[in-house]
Amino acid sequence: MNIRSNLVRGGALVLTIMMAAPAAAQSETGGSRTTVQITPYVWASGFGGTLRPGPGAPTVHVDKSFGELMEDVDAAFFVSGLVKHDRLVVIADLTHSSSSRDGLVPTGNPALPVVHAEGKLSQTSATALVGYRAVEQESASLDVLVGGRAWWIRPKAAVPALNVSASAKASFVDPVFATRLNIKASPRLSFLLYGDIGGFGAASEVTGQAVATANLRVAKNIWLSGGYRYLYVDYKSGNVRTSAALAGPLLGATASF
Repeated sequence: MNIRSNLVRGGALVLTIMMAAPAAAQSETGGSRTTVQITPYVWASGFGGTLRPGPGAPTVHVDKSFGELMEDVDAAFFVSGLVKHDRLVVIADLTHSSSSRDGLVPTGNPALPVVHAEGKLSQTSATALVGYRAVEQESASLDVLVGGRAWWIRPKAAVPALNVSASAKASFVDPVFATRLNIKASPRLSFLLYGDIGGFGAASEVTGQAVATANLRVAKNIWLSGGYRYLYVDYKSGNVRTSAALAGPLLGATASF
């Protein structure tokens, strides 16, 4: 029996809240050489893909809605930031989440076919990008960026009846190239399009993301955003394999200084 097999389902939840780059940073305040933005946000993502946590573990196929995944959440935290000075643009993103799940795992023993198992999965991800504002006009701007995306994942599992527990760690960093287009429809309304691609076999085989948001200025330096995000990652190291596509709506609020 592999005591991590029940924990794999919890892995679907953690992957839904791994972030790649800021998705809700909004239009910069005009008239200043330097702009700073802070954006807390939420991403209501569903999950579809395959997970294999280690040697001998089964490959699990998952297709879950956001509502189903939220049943396992213990804690989640998302925030992104942007600093722009003249045409220099720096973007950062930090997320942390943990989830737990109780369930049953098979023993292969007819006298005791299943036993209770407990699992927990936590992750922290961080992204840092630096780039240049290649286009800056009154109605639109275009940023070209390069950087890295780091992931830290830690699954734990225990079977109290058998007095057995186990844990594993995975951490890796992907190079990432990105573009960010901001279209200003009016002084109060803007649209943001973001895309990145990375991995290239350096850590994950490939990772990519596409984001689109509509952003409404509700106060002098406050923006509210709504949009949609798609994120894909394909990671393989030894017998550990994760291939995941995540997609869903997002909501954010940006304070600009």
